[in-house]
Order: sequence, then structure tokens, then C-alpha cells
Amino acid sequence: MRIAIIGQQAFGWSVLRAFLARGDEVAAVFCAPEKPGSRPDPLRLGAEERGLRLFQLPNLKSLAAEGALRALDVDLAVMAYVLQFAPQEFVNIPRHGTIQYHPSLLPKYRGPSSINWPIIKGETETGLTIFRPTDGLDEGPVILQKRVAIGPDDTLGTVYFDRLFPLGVEAMLEAADLVVAGRHGEIVQDEDAASYEGWCRDADARINWNMHLDFLHNLVRGCDPAPGAWTTVLGQKVRLFESRKHPARRFGDVQGKPGTIVAIGDQTMSVAAQGGAVEIGRVRTEAGQKMTAAAFARSHGLSVGDRLESGSEENLAAAAG
Repeated sequence: MRIAIIGQQAFGWSVLRAFLARGDEVAAVFCAPEKPGSRPDPLRLGAEERGLRLFQLPNLKSLAAEGALRALDVDLAVMAYVLQFAPQEFVNIPRHGTIQYHPSLLPKYRGPSSINWPIIKGETETGLTIFRPTDGLDEGPVILQKRVAIGPDDTLGTVYFDRLFPLGVEAMLEAADLVVAGRHGEIVQDEDAASYEGWCRDADARINWNMHLDFLHNLVRGCDPAPGAWTTVLGQKVRLFESRKHPARRFGDVQGKPGTIVAIGDQTMSVAAQGGAVEIGRVRTEAGQKMTAAAFARSHGLSVGDRLESGSEENLAAAAG
């Protein structure tokens, strides 16, 4: 089939490679212009390396974008990690229209941080959807879905890179074949079951040590590796990763007030929370240094019994300053 790839970053590049590897004709690649000082876009680099026609347009709503896609005369457009808005006048141009990837089980978790939020909210399952893009964000009819489990210690990184990423590449190939062959179905999303969450940003990743252990553990792993759940230590913002939870089974298991360091091991540091303690494996400092939690504790003179700040407005102001 003759296709156009619309996307960016590693996922877009992997989708492009998958179509090329099986012999499909990629007429052109569309990717967003890179911001000054940002890392080179892997999709852009891959398209140039393969000698493919490349469009880096400021938006897909312009007559230039519409004219470029129309002139390509493709069977299908494939949207692989697209943050630019693509209007119906654009996506309906190919003979078989356009398909788009989204890393959640639509209509749940519409929005840009659809992998973070299910983990943060303690879900045990998520998945991916290939759908028809409409003018509503992630609202188009569903072509196919794949489900994946979220384990108790899974992180944003493990769910995406180990499951949703490779499975998503395969699903794009499968959906493209179904659509071009006319063997696909299109299921309208159930608006009564829909949910939308915006970006999981720094303010959402702030730790309050008085939250329950379950919520705390889910927040850390749902923000691992980005944006990184954080607390403040001696006025410095510190991001926490590799969380493990240790529930208290009885009163005698409670080791300290929430936010109190209860253990420092060879590699990890454990901190008391409501309902038990959370063990942290690695941290990243405000200066960008990555180290084990135990090494951080030792380098900053922290001891068992010291308390970490719990995200009060005063501490938030100090960390922001």
C-alpha cells in the first residue's frame, strides 16, 4: 500500500521502519518542526536517512498541508504520536482516510498523558486504541484495541516501552491492512464511559507525605520516568523513582510519622507514609544528578528519623524559588 506517515519521536520512527520493512511504499513523512535547542526528532532523522520526502509544517490546518497530502495520492495516512491538530479536511484526503494511535482504551483516558493517569489512579489494566481521528480530541470511532495488564510495581516506563510501544507498532500495521482491505469495523465511542485528563505536569507530581501509601506508590510509579514525583529536601526539589511499598499489617509495624526516613540501606531509602512505608530506589536532584536513594541520603547528611518536607505551600514556594 502507499501511505503517508504523520508523527514524531521514537514511536513515529518505529512505525515508519515497520511499514518500510514489510515493503509498503511511504510516499512522505510529516513531522512537527523541532523547537530551537531540542533534540533532533528521530522520525525526521530516519526519513532523511531513507531519502523520503519530508514535510515539517507549522500546522496541519493550512492549505499547504492539505495540498501536500493531496498531491501524494496515498491509500492511507498513518498518525503515529501526533500532537498537532489534524482537521477533517486533511485526514479525509487519502483514499481510505487516516488512522491514529492512542495509548489507552478509549473512550477512557482521552488526553495527552493517557499512560500516566491509569497508573496514578491504581488501574490494573490499560491498552491502546487505533481509531479514526475526528475534530474532537481522541473522540473518533474505534477500529481495534489491545489490552495490557498493569502490574503492582509497573511504571510509566515499563508499561509504555515494554508493552504499549511495541504492541502499538504491530497494531498500526494490523489496522492499516484491515482498513485498506475494507475488512475493518468502526465502533462509535460510548460518551457515558468517556474520561479526559490533561497533561500530568510538575504540580500534579508533587508528593504529600500524608497521602496513603497506595496513592503515594502509584504517584511515584505513574510519574517514572517523567515528570518524576518530587519532594523537597533541605529546600531542594528531589525526584523519586523505583518505588516499592511495604504496608503496615498491625499497629506495631508503624515506624514513624509520614515523611520520616525509617531506613537507609545499601541502595534504597524507606520513608513512612499513611499505611506503611515506601522504599525508593533512585533519585534525581534539582541539578539533574541521578543516584541511588541511599547515596543521596548519605551525601546530604540524612539519617533515620529525619523528615522530608510534605509539600506544604511554603515548601512548594521554596522549591519553586
